[in-house]
Amino acid sequence: MTPPDTLPHGLLHPQAGWGRFVVGALVVAGAVSCQSYNDRVAGAVDAYRRGNFELAEQRFQDESMTGSAFLSGAEAGMSAFSDGRFEDALGHFQAAERATKDVEERAALGVTNLTESLLTLAVNESQADYPGEGFERVMVHVMLGLCYLTRGQPDEVLVEARRVDEILTGEHDLYGSDYGAGGVGHFLSAMAYELVGKTGDAYIDYVRMHEKGVGGDLVRRSLQRLARREGRANELERWNSEFGGEGPEVPYGWPTVVVIGGMGMGPTKLETKIDVPVKGGVFSWAVPKFDGGSGNISALELIFPESGTRIRSSVIEDVAAVAGENLDDRIAWLAARSAGRGLLKRQLADQMRDNKNGQVLGLLADAFTVFSERADLRAWRTLPRLWVAARAFVPPDEFVDIELGEVGGETVSLGRFRMLEGETMFVIARSTDGGLVAHVIGGEREDPPIQSPSTQGPQTPSPNSGL
Repeated sequence: MTPPDTLPHGLLHPQAGWGRFVVGALVVAGAVSCQSYNDRVAGAVDAYRRGNFELAEQRFQDESMTGSAFLSGAEAGMSAFSDGRFEDALGHFQAAERATKDVEERAALGVTNLTESLLTLAVNESQADYPGEGFERVMVHVMLGLCYLTRGQPDEVLVEARRVDEILTGEHDLYGSDYGAGGVGHFLSAMAYELVGKTGDAYIDYVRMHEKGVGGDLVRRSLQRLARREGRANELERWNSEFGGEGPEVPYGWPTVVVIGGMGMGPTKLETKIDVPVKGGVFSWAVPKFDGGSGNISALELIFPESGTRIRSSVIEDVAAVAGENLDDRIAWLAARSAGRGLLKRQLADQMRDNKNGQVLGLLADAFTVFSERADLRAWRTLPRLWVAARAFVPPDEFVDIELGEVGGETVSLGRFRMLEGETMFVIARSTDGGLVAHVIGGEREDPPIQSPSTQGPQTPSPNSGL
């Protein structure tokens, strides 16, 4: 950043004719920037929150509203995904990924738009393109992985999981921080490895989740199950001791039902702003912060009503916590940028007051200082607050009724399904203020039975919750 006292004199000096034009342009830019990202997308976010995913998708695709190709792709993608239109979602997420790469490549080549650079330097951070925070770029690849999972393409899921690892490694190398991010990526990777029969590699992903403190009972039972299956006697003994029991054994070949759910609404960026009166004017400083997201429901239950079995989900990623820590890594840099702009604007105001119309121009410069210094509140608003997962094993070739419920909220019937030996059925769920939405991928759904309501079918064996 160029120090204020070395900036070209004509750029700031009010006696230069085009200098006044620049000042006027900056005032206009500052006034426009006063409408925050949260204000611009409020209608689209509300539509998503209420479960009107198609309307949300349509609105988010308007890049003039989001001000970011990355956010348009990510927000529209999440809207389509939550609506069960996974192919549409895939296209949106691929667009978000391309947008990030375009920004990163331009930055690496030093081809940043000059107007954008000047406006960022003189107005606020929101004048620059937005390639996503580190955790948001991770989530794009998580969502791409989920889309490929719904397609039955585990190899592509593994490609996205590796990209998640690469971004997390880069963030760690850049900021030196280590927090529980990437749990959902490890879980997708583990599932993909299990689908292709590489249970040893899946075991490693579950170990990494356990080391990060995510996954709860889901991960604990998976570690015991795979250690037993892989013949890792010493590690099985360790897990049994650490977890206080051997855990249920899963009959070999039993099919499995896996729930992956997003809970609530992810964190929103808010502004921390300080306007400090100083001699002859004002100094402004502003940085963003994340709130903790919203939503009262924190868990799902996979329910088998015929046997009474209920399996509660485990948190595999706390998106709100990761977002806060990720932003904390950058907050000192953002604060320094804001302070630098404050000094620049302060110098502009001082030079205005040296003019013959100094009082009016100085007041104009002070107004520009106060109203233009705004924190960049752009963020991926449709992310969930939490990612959760649950898993159950069921007997092969038996029809079972399956329900999914919010703990403390509503319950939806998924239907009656039968699965073949070794088959995996996925349930993709989203819980918002508008209720619980679930989409089933896999399994054979039984047609509605043509029988008297009083007719009772055969008792179905209890699912094994060995996770």
